[in-house]
Amino acid sequence: MASLSEMRVFIVDDNEQMRHLLGQMLRAGGFVHIGEAATADEALSVLGRLSTDIVVLDWKMTPIDGIALTRAIRRGDSGNPCTPIVMLTAHTEGSRVAAARDAGVTGFVKKPVSARLLFDRVASALTDPRMFVRTADFFGPDRRHTRQAQYEGPFRRESDRQSAFVDLDDDRLRA
Repeated sequence: MASLSEMRVFIVDDNEQMRHLLGQMLRAGGFVHIGEAATADEALSVLGRLSTDIVVLDWKMTPIDGIALTRAIRRGDSGNPCTPIVMLTAHTEGSRVAAARDAGVTGFVKKPVSARLLFDRVASALTDPRMFVRTADFFGPDRRHTRQAQYEGPFRRESDRQSAFVDLDDDRLRA
């Protein structure tokens, strides 16, 4: 992995003060190459021309929000669809975290942003060993953070529970 001073970070937020604050935090942490955009359209245009190691974006932007931008990046509309994405938001309800995960974000940071949390998420996103998964309606980092080689249960996914045959005498079902 390249050193922080060689990596390229791209910040997308419609709030100029937040872009400035994030840029200062990232510079203080050792990043040198920091780009920014105020809109999703501007970001897609720049990301198509500029190699980027990680994108840090806000959820609540107008007219296109961070979820839609994440989906566009993951579709390959601009740049590398496997670029790590860290999303920032003040709204951290479980449903929002799940929506961000389902859109393909790599990490999630709640506002107000602390330098420690930002760097934890950025470091995790840059060093995350998870493979990317493509399905009919999803492309992004594998949602499962761990793989259990000794897994003996009958269901690996929620959709497996729809199976036509379930052995109700199987002790593994009694958890």
